[in-house]
Amino acid sequence: MSAPQTASVHTALADGLTIAKRNMIKIKRVPDLIVFTTLSPIMFVLLFAYVFGSAIQVPGMSYREFLIAGIFTQTVIFGATWTGLGMVEDLQKGIIDRFRSLPMAPSAVLLGRTSTDVLINIVSLLVMSLTGLIIGWRIHSSLGEALLGYLLLLLFAYALSWVMAVVGLWIRTPEVFNNASFIVIFPLSFIANTFVETTNLPGPLKVIAEWNPVSAVTQAVRELFGNTNPAMTVPDAWPLQHPVIASLLWSAVLLVIFVPFAIRRYKKAVSR
Repeated sequence: MSAPQTASVHTALADGLTIAKRNMIKIKRVPDLIVFTTLSPIMFVLLFAYVFGSAIQVPGMSYREFLIAGIFTQTVIFGATWTGLGMVEDLQKGIIDRFRSLPMAPSAVLLGRTSTDVLINIVSLLVMSLTGLIIGWRIHSSLGEALLGYLLLLLFAYALSWVMAVVGLWIRTPEVFNNASFIVIFPLSFIANTFVETTNLPGPLKVIAEWNPVSAVTQAVRELFGNTNPAMTVPDAWPLQHPVIASLLWSAVLLVIFVPFAIRRYKKAVSR
């Protein structure tokens, strides 16, 4: 990499860090955002563990231990929508126009937004982990494997943040974005192995669930946390046979496609 390119990357990272700090200050001034972000996963954990858990059987293990990895994955997916929502709000309020007048890299706003999502997801994962420990969930693997599980969740969520950034740059109002993201993310997180084994799903849904990237991430996290049992049936689909590799591949593909796409879309959106 040449010296000018290195300087450009350094500038983009520094500007992105500044935007991330700006976003965190905004959250600090509006604490309701982080409060409701953390209350939602707690609600899901308690709802599925105590209401649906008694009706769902998992061979050889407690449903609560089976459940937590799915809740983790679903929560970081929903956490990725903050990037898109923030982009819509900034465009609507004219804040992006102020950024255009500053000597900053075009990618800095997107880098700052997606980095903020990572920080929010770290807080959510911490809260969910404590909630899971209270209801009886435990990690049965090594510290290194557990840390890899958490990093895999954050990486996948970060990749999805860039997808949400593209959606946010296409949509004009926060209300429409909320509806659009819900329509996409809700089936993505439920037609998967997040709450039930894919073997329990009917034909077409079973195939979709087995190749759903959410299923790969969830299965990878379960294995890395040691929340699996030999009595459980592992589908023949390649992503669920090699979930860690599949999760890394999915994350890499999303980043390769949507990072440049989001930057191009951002430049087009601010030029209007």
